[in-house]
Amino acid sequence: MLASETGIESVTPSISFSQFCLEKLHEVIDGHTNDVAGLRLQIMRRTPEGFQHVLSMVEDGAQDKIPDDLVVSIENIKVYVPIKDAKYLDGLKIDFEEQDEGQSGLEFINPNPRWFDDREEAIQQLFDDQINPAIAGHGGMVNLLGVDGEDAYVEFSGGCQGCGQANVTLGQGIETAVKRFVPGIDRMVDVTNHAEGTHPYFKPSQASHAHAGGSCGCSPDAGCGCGAQH
Repeated sequence: MLASETGIESVTPSISFSQFCLEKLHEVIDGHTNDVAGLRLQIMRRTPEGFQHVLSMVEDGAQDKIPDDLVVSIENIKVYVPIKDAKYLDGLKIDFEEQDEGQSGLEFINPNPRWFDDREEAIQQLFDDQINPAIAGHGGMVNLLGVDGEDAYVEFSGGCQGCGQANVTLGQGIETAVKRFVPGIDRMVDVTNHAEGTHPYFKPSQASHAHAGGSCGCSPDAGCGCGAQH
């Protein structure tokens, strides 16, 4: 089945918790002030060392905001999984590790590669080495969600989420670079919910401030990137 939003193939992942981990999670859930619908498991980013996983609580009612997530039930705990992460969480084992000096935390044992498709790995490398360092100065980041056919699906975050210039960055910068270095990619598709951006580098929804040559549409409180003298 293909996810309607991204076109990325989805599978219901097999996820397991150690018994000790389950006990700890039930303690946290039972002790939470508000009712808990379940947990949400996500891959936040990929690094050369592998995945960065996040497991967070979903309070009752908040699950309505993630209606497209897959749901895996494990020992009376509902685990919500974004479709884009599903196949990369298949076979994941989660343990609770107590460390020295009272420190403890979750341990994620993920058998999957960073990407299954060589093109995805090549795009990720390009993002890590060139694209994200270049847009980091604007407080932004672009994340690869996956490749389906000849389409690469991406999502902006940080200062690039809600940015009025995101389509320019994607079309004239990122897409051009990807097509040059990664064969078999015809189109970059942005599936970012830009309406939820909180601190974009440009905020076109706010009143434009004027300068010689016209209005640039950028936000004074976020820092103007137009290069004009204000």
